[in-house]
Amino acid sequence: MAKISNQATWIWYPGDYEIWLGNRMNNRRTERGAFFPPFWKSDSHFVTVEFSTVVDLAAAEEIEIESEGIFNLKLDGKLQFGMPKRFLLPAGRHNLNIKVWNQATPPAIYVEGATIASNSRWRVTFEDKEWIDESGKASDTSATIYASAGSWNFTKEQRPSAYALCREPLEAASVAEVEGGLLYDFGRETFGYAVLEGVAGVGELAIYYGESPEEAQDTEYCETLDRLAVTEEAIVDLAVNASTPKTERYVLGNSKAFRYLYVTTEGVTLRGVSMEYEYAPVDYRGSFRSSDEELNRIWEIGAYTMHLTTREFFIDGIKRDRWVWSGDAVQSYLMNYYLFFDSECVKRTTWLLRGKDPVTAHTNTIMDYTFYWFIGIYDYYMYTGDLAFVKQIYPRMQTMMEYVLGRTNRNGMVEGMTGDWVFVDWADGFLDKKGELAIEQVLLCKSLETMALCASLAEVEEDVATYEQLAAELRAKLMPAFWSEAKQAMVHNRIDGVQSESVTRYANMFATFFGYLTPAQQEQIKHSVLLNDEVLKITTPYMRFYELEALCVMGEQEAVMGEMKAYWGGMLREGATSFWEKYNPSEQGVEHLAMYGRPYGKSLCHAWGASPIYLLGKYYLGVRPVKPGYAEFEIRPTTGGLEWMEGVIPTPNGAITVKIDQKTIHVEATEGEGWLYFRSEGAPKASEGEIESLGEGEYRLWVATAQPVTVNF
Repeated sequence: MAKISNQATWIWYPGDYEIWLGNRMNNRRTERGAFFPPFWKSDSHFVTVEFSTVVDLAAAEEIEIESEGIFNLKLDGKLQFGMPKRFLLPAGRHNLNIKVWNQATPPAIYVEGATIASNSRWRVTFEDKEWIDESGKASDTSATIYASAGSWNFTKEQRPSAYALCREPLEAASVAEVEGGLLYDFGRETFGYAVLEGVAGVGELAIYYGESPEEAQDTEYCETLDRLAVTEEAIVDLAVNASTPKTERYVLGNSKAFRYLYVTTEGVTLRGVSMEYEYAPVDYRGSFRSSDEELNRIWEIGAYTMHLTTREFFIDGIKRDRWVWSGDAVQSYLMNYYLFFDSECVKRTTWLLRGKDPVTAHTNTIMDYTFYWFIGIYDYYMYTGDLAFVKQIYPRMQTMMEYVLGRTNRNGMVEGMTGDWVFVDWADGFLDKKGELAIEQVLLCKSLETMALCASLAEVEEDVATYEQLAAELRAKLMPAFWSEAKQAMVHNRIDGVQSESVTRYANMFATFFGYLTPAQQEQIKHSVLLNDEVLKITTPYMRFYELEALCVMGEQEAVMGEMKAYWGGMLREGATSFWEKYNPSEQGVEHLAMYGRPYGKSLCHAWGASPIYLLGKYYLGVRPVKPGYAEFEIRPTTGGLEWMEGVIPTPNGAITVKIDQKTIHVEATEGEGWLYFRSEGAPKASEGEIESLGEGEYRLWVATAQPVTVNF
């Protein structure tokens, strides 16, 4: 379970700092030098926030106060003089209130004393509802709604408004003269700020960025570029009309994604070009190795892709959008649990995606992305055990679901309405978005089940029954509405109560791993849909993530291993140094670079491309939490046809190490306990504990020790 530290940290109204920081990040996107903001509603922070706590002191205690914004301080309801940096609290029980105003950045405070520390135990409100009548009597403030303070891990010196990612210098791997310019190759996909060394002369200079050499050299159609005017005294960024005194080392003002830089000059010379690589300081807590070197390379490139797209938040891709999209994010969360286990980034991203009330549109305007937002919250709880976050975010879950239910039809189902983007997936073929889509109803049903679970955790009992009933009613309608015995599958959609003839993979694979199918239906779907090449193929890593997960749930790990090597290995054979937004093996050459009707529109570093990290961790090393925060876990390792594999799966405060080959399984868990499941043709033996037979060659062993456990077949 997540614990609240007694150490002081900066605190703010929950979600406010995350929204403010996300606005800064989301609005860094440019398209060929033009500012490109998100097209959905952008919220802002509350400009006045009151922070309060109750202290009970055995002796007088001096506290130190830092704030982001101007503030006043009240002790037991009495206003104190000025904005004290230090304040002496007398012994006894007291109410301490600090009210902060800040229009520019989120109001935040840092308070520290011998026993007093600002942390998430403090209460915050954006309106205290206190007024004074003509007699001088203070109003009743019982209607004031308080929340637990938001926080991260900032020290006193690390002011939240000054937060920035890390940077380090990086030189190009090579440089070549190309058609009147210089082409710099940094060796692999990267992200950061271009740096110009020794700029001299008067004239103009242009930098064209590319994830491929073709993009960088195509000055008319590359996705991102910078143009500079150089005078005797200054360098002027023409996109934002910002002038900087000419120095030996000029750093561009906005970060970009690229592998290649193509630089042209007119009247200007320069000594060289390098970059400042920008990154989030995440730790690689998970690892993976196997007997297959290509698979190892796939994991490594997946991990690097996640490293690049894990920034202040989990973003989609580093070149084009650089935005936080819910569909991308929920997959990043899952991959993160098997790689970084960065809980704070999950929470920040969840707050940002939700925004504030009133709800005026689906998350990112996409119906299915709203449902992923709900589902990701309970996933977070299961992996981390962080009950406090569920309680903190639950009121915004309520109002988000109110919006969703207000847009259901007479059947209690959702279908696209004005303003809704029904996305599902990018498909190389017609994908009907009309009527009641089976995938949307499956996702809504899971969201309602998630609401019931989170309502119970938040102790809102009246909601538990409501959402359980809504989920049960919808689940009872799913198969009658969408199952076709003739097609042995769920059809894609239903219009005016009539099933379509179309079968796609989406609803069928989600219904599989959500457990909505009977064993017979699951077996039918495996052959009629998932292993059927006549059904519209998936060409995005986004939905291949779920397609392969469904096959793993069906026990098809060997087939999935072949698919991973063919699909992600195919990108590697095309020269990928990070995984792409979309990959169609039938495309050739520069066709792989095009998307959205633009020759270089495709992102060659996209978070949803890193899904082998999750699949290998959960379905090959076989580790997943059974109880919140890995208090109890399950391990079902399989080699998937390989000779051996090994890896480390991070947990909230420890790790689970698994090694498996044809004759042994080795497990070490530094946190939690749980069952190890495996198959053996002979009588297995364990170094610790008693092996139980489950019949038909299946066994299990309870792992409840920090000592390594080895099973020999």
